[in-house]
Amino acid sequence: MSSAPQNPISVSIEDLPSIEGQSFGPSSWETLTQEDISRYADISGDHNPIHVDADAAARSPFGTIVAHGYLTLSRVVPLMAEVFEVKDISSGINYGLDKLRFPAPVPAEGRIRVHGTVTQVKEISGGYQVHADLTWDVEGNDKPACFAQQVLRYYR
Repeated sequence: MSSAPQNPISVSIEDLPSIEGQSFGPSSWETLTQEDISRYADISGDHNPIHVDADAAARSPFGTIVAHGYLTLSRVVPLMAEVFEVKDISSGINYGLDKLRFPAPVPAEGRIRVHGTVTQVKEISGGYQVHADLTWDVEGNDKPACFAQQVLRYYR
């Protein structure tokens, strides 16, 4: 599998409506290390044994330590930056999620990448709101690690 980003979208804010329906990515692969998982557990306060205790995780349905779903989700920013860019903006914000699911675990030292499709672009005061269906692949698994319907806002 290639690790280089593929099929990127780079568009000016005024051309956002023209990308509705377009797919982008996948990004490069990123490894979620045990150190990343442990640090996220400390920051989030989520010390569920499936994330930090190898013996307990081995007895879990996953059979190994797995990354937090929200850690996987949080990697959207650097991964999306590789494959989705809106230029000529004063600011861009993550407006939220309409749907979020974690169908498959990401094992410690597992690799993820993001790809998506722009499903809607609508004009808002001062800019545009973009809806995108995003999928986080987990290497070696047919099921995705994460699926989210993300809402972004870009301002002139």
